[in-house]
Amino acid sequence: MAEGIATLDARTRPDSPEEASRGFDRLSSFRVTIAAIFAFMLFYILSVEGLEAVLDTQFRAQITEATRVSPSQGPIVTQIQNRVSDVVQESPWVRYGGIRVNVTVLGADGLTPLYVGGGKVVPPPPARSLDAAMREALELLPAISDVFVSVPHGSFLSIGLFIGYGTILLQGLFLYNRRVARLERERLDVAMSARAFSAERARSIEAELSKVRERLGEVEPTERAQSREIDELERERAELRAKLRDLGERESELRATASRTHELEEERQTLEDLLDEALDDVAVKEEEISTLQDRLKTADRKQGAREKGRTREADRLAKRLRTLYKNLQVDERAVSDLTSLGDESLKLRAEELLKRLDDDPESAAVRRKVGGLPPQLSIFELGFAGKGRIYYTRREPSGFRVLLVGGKATQKQDLEYLSRLAL
Repeated sequence: MAEGIATLDARTRPDSPEEASRGFDRLSSFRVTIAAIFAFMLFYILSVEGLEAVLDTQFRAQITEATRVSPSQGPIVTQIQNRVSDVVQESPWVRYGGIRVNVTVLGADGLTPLYVGGGKVVPPPPARSLDAAMREALELLPAISDVFVSVPHGSFLSIGLFIGYGTILLQGLFLYNRRVARLERERLDVAMSARAFSAERARSIEAELSKVRERLGEVEPTERAQSREIDELERERAELRAKLRDLGERESELRATASRTHELEEERQTLEDLLDEALDDVAVKEEEISTLQDRLKTADRKQGAREKGRTREADRLAKRLRTLYKNLQVDERAVSDLTSLGDESLKLRAEELLKRLDDDPESAAVRRKVGGLPPQLSIFELGFAGKGRIYYTRREPSGFRVLLVGGKATQKQDLEYLSRLAL
């Protein structure tokens, strides 16, 4: 009997090593969950930073290579702009990964912008001789470039990293919670066994007490040994009842822990369902992006065909104007504006005015000096077809230089362009 009480005492003592270990395990489970979430965020941030560093090195090398051009292959500024634009816009990291690349290219003097941000700078007029091209190359080369690469947290690349690490986190927490639940079930089984053992022992003591009472009714009250045994059994019964109460409280705690484990399992299942919905949404978005990219490619091909046809028309028109009107120098901007008029009647009326300006400037339409420009610029304006405008200036020693062709709607942009000219 004393051995059974000692065993039960060791199993139910509140400050036993087993009880302390269970309390430590519960605290460790909470810490592991916090550590896993912290590691998830840390790995995600470090991965994004690492990708930015690698892509920054890659794009810097590509941009540096793109700025190495030769004046024998065409205008320096145009070459650099086209090559840098191709590197940035054709990169799969930019087109599909959603990263942002900001490039700034300056001339060798550090003042002349060649490519700023995500757009091209308007190039100067192309060189008209090899010497001019060489001088331009000496002024602008080698070009100075600066590259800034960032991976936005809403891009496909960062979303892919987030989903991947999130999947690993959920799977790890699921396995860890399942292990904790298994250990808690084993501890609950041990507690239930101890409780059953204590209940069985209590019933045995009750049976022994009943037998002792029966014997006491038969023997003399003076038997002190039996009386002491009864006292000991009564005391042991009181101790066992107290321990049974402790075991009942422990059973309630274990059942509450098991209920919390079930809630964690339901929460994990909910998170997995949310992750599946997020993956489905990402797949839908990818299909929409693929469709939009196909449409964009088709539109780019059509736009390229129209631009090519317009370029051929502009070349023919420029050649014809140089051949017919010897006293006029027509800038490429003016030729492009004439080609963009669209309406053939407008083109004929504008060309009629150019013919008058070439043959007899005094017979041309209303002519006036353009106001609102820097004082050193002497630019005149001819009107045609109601709202049409032809801007020109005198050319030394004789003749005229046609700068651009515009209209009432584009007057503000035209004046800004004229104010930047160096005549």
